[in-house]
Amino acid sequence: MLTEDHIDTAHKFLADTDREFEAGDILQASEKLWGVASHAVIAEMKRRGMKANSHRSMVQAVGQFAQETNDRSLRDMFVAARLFHQNFYNGTMEDYEFVLDRPTVHNFVERMLELNASADN
Repeated sequence: MLTEDHIDTAHKFLADTDREFEAGDILQASEKLWGVASHAVIAEMKRRGMKANSHRSMVQAVGQFAQETNDRSLRDMFVAARLFHQNFYNGTMEDYEFVLDRPTVHNFVERMLELNASADN
């Protein structure tokens, strides 16, 4: 997939997650929310010519992006996204965590896509 394909997928999944949460399909919404975040990270990694071949590579890349932008919150927001991925498999998140962490992941995705877009300017 090209960088643009990952960005398009992130936008599509973001809309899907909202519908799935509203419909009560928490597990699918959780996995798609993780997918949104990972596609946003992969888009930036690809733009930079970085290999995006594992969770670890994404975690390291987000750490690098946080350091470069002097914004530690990128790492913290990515941790919230990873919790949704874990929830898909384990169903361990509480209702209040959905309420608190879902907007955090939305914000993370917006920040990652802004980072990608700002490089084009």
